[in-house]
Amino acid sequence: MSRASSRVPVKLHRNVTLIRTNDPIIAEELMSRKSLARMVLSRLTDTLLLVKPDDADDALDELRRMGHTPRVVR
Repeated sequence: MSRASSRVPVKLHRNVTLIRTNDPIIAEELMSRKSLARMVLSRLTDTLLLVKPDDADDALDELRRMGHTPRVVR
């Protein structure tokens, strides 16, 4: 087997919006809100949510409506 064929494929994603929580229960609460859950493309880990590319601003607004004060990291 050649060295190139034994490598695991790697992808680099740019301009990705993630919601990261400190507690899996908070992530569950966020996902229970249908309006926010529609904006989430995938749950990557128990505390990390991947937001659909075009929904970043709406997700931020929805988090604020829910009473959260998200820290935005660029």
